[in-house]
Amino acid sequence: MPSLAEEIASRRTFAIISHPDAGKTTLTEKLLLYTGSIQTAGSVKGKASAKHAVSDWMDIEKQRGISVTSSVLQFTYEGHCVNILDTPGHQDFSEDTYRTLMAADSAVMVIDGAKGVEAQTVKLFKVCALRGIPIFTFVNKLDHETRDPFDLMEEIETVLGIGTYPMNWPIGNGRTFRGVFDRASRHVLAFEGDGRANATKKVGEIEAELGDPALDALIGEENHRALMDDIELLDGADHEFDLEAVRTGKLSPVFFGSALTNFGVEPFLRDFLRLAPAPSAHVDAETGEPVDPASRDFSGFVFKIQANMDKNHRDRIAFLRICSGRFERGMDAWHVQGNRKVKLATGTAMMADDRATVDEAYAGDIVGLFDPGIFSIGDTLCAPSHHVRYAGIPTFAPEHFARVSQVDTLKRKQFVKGMEELAQEGAVQIFRELGAGMESVIVGVVGVLQFEVLEQRLKSEYHVEVYRQALPYTEVRWVENPADELDVRTLNLTRETLRVENMRGERLLLFTSSWNLQWALEHNPDLKLSEFGNVTF
Repeated sequence: MPSLAEEIASRRTFAIISHPDAGKTTLTEKLLLYTGSIQTAGSVKGKASAKHAVSDWMDIEKQRGISVTSSVLQFTYEGHCVNILDTPGHQDFSEDTYRTLMAADSAVMVIDGAKGVEAQTVKLFKVCALRGIPIFTFVNKLDHETRDPFDLMEEIETVLGIGTYPMNWPIGNGRTFRGVFDRASRHVLAFEGDGRANATKKVGEIEAELGDPALDALIGEENHRALMDDIELLDGADHEFDLEAVRTGKLSPVFFGSALTNFGVEPFLRDFLRLAPAPSAHVDAETGEPVDPASRDFSGFVFKIQANMDKNHRDRIAFLRICSGRFERGMDAWHVQGNRKVKLATGTAMMADDRATVDEAYAGDIVGLFDPGIFSIGDTLCAPSHHVRYAGIPTFAPEHFARVSQVDTLKRKQFVKGMEELAQEGAVQIFRELGAGMESVIVGVVGVLQFEVLEQRLKSEYHVEVYRQALPYTEVRWVENPADELDVRTLNLTRETLRVENMRGERLLLFTSSWNLQWALEHNPDLKLSEFGNVTF
């Protein structure tokens, strides 16, 4: 029977991030396929097929073949219990993506070998970098034509500001792709793909000395020559491998492969589990001291809330990242923000919208808790006898705004309930002009697609249709000055600037341009503004 410390040391909790269509969901599926968690990979693009990626559960995701909400997936492999936080890669992703990264101990960054580092990847990388968590890179789609791998390494280092260390090196690409050279074992992994997306055939390793004529027959004389030159250059000029630099987010191990054809997925998984950290210590915000994950005292924080995953029961699930100790079904816990004891009557493990009741879970694991409406994102749960309080999760600034009101005025009650519940869930941010009611509200989102998700969910879950009017605001800032020291109604602002408050009563200013923002600061010298709400990193 493993000890508490051994159980926790076996955990690996990571998020997968990428730009749209880089192959993130496909990589996730193949990891699950290799570990026996699923038997057949779903197609994220095959509209003619009834299959869908197992991590996509919303109707809109299945219709479009994209991910728009974060999923939590768990599997075991070679003595490790692995929790994957599968984040949306679509360019119109939501703030949910940012929050999910707060619950991960490391991140896997999937990059399209033909496109390199793209805009969405940069945004997600910055959140990881702020937390200083390890970042592993998987350069995907080597079975297609790709850019020069040296150029890709240089772009990652230049654009993202992180060192790179290729763990393997591609031999050709596209039609000339013959496999990869593993730098540690000095083995060649030969690519024997037959083009089938769901092939599960293992690819053998061939121990091959560079310069051996036998390699000419295996990978081609030209590929062999190019590989010798590349490896000589890498061994002579590349960063030294430094595990400490990896663990602090300063050096990214890079793997080349093809998720669609399964090539390189299992070797990547093995190296990742070897190098990635076990659950890391989170800091008690009140004492400033790190909380040992192997402490016997249970604690965790809510990083995501999802309503109506089960349409038949209109339920609400709070996703809890366990930070220390052991969760047991039926245990008592202290809800810090609610200042009361609660019974965790049931916990669930997730495979997208498929659930299994869990009797126990450990630091690093993610459990879903039934939420009767008492939890909020960022809340801390802990042992009743040993109180800790984790820092809240920052509210990220929306980038798009619209005024939303119900079509049928007789459905105001359903409209208000739907908007409030979806805002509590974190699907959108809701603002109202100071002194105004909820007849119409201003909705802020990180990605435009979230407006469509909002409308669809209001219609299907709350039976409310809405009007949406786009608003010109592009910048939002939280007012840091205490309310008793500064009345925002007296501020000297341009006519295009809007004074609003959110559901927590925080006061914000919406600007149509950075010029208006700068004008406000210059004409109100005591005004203090922040880009993040509630807390900062």
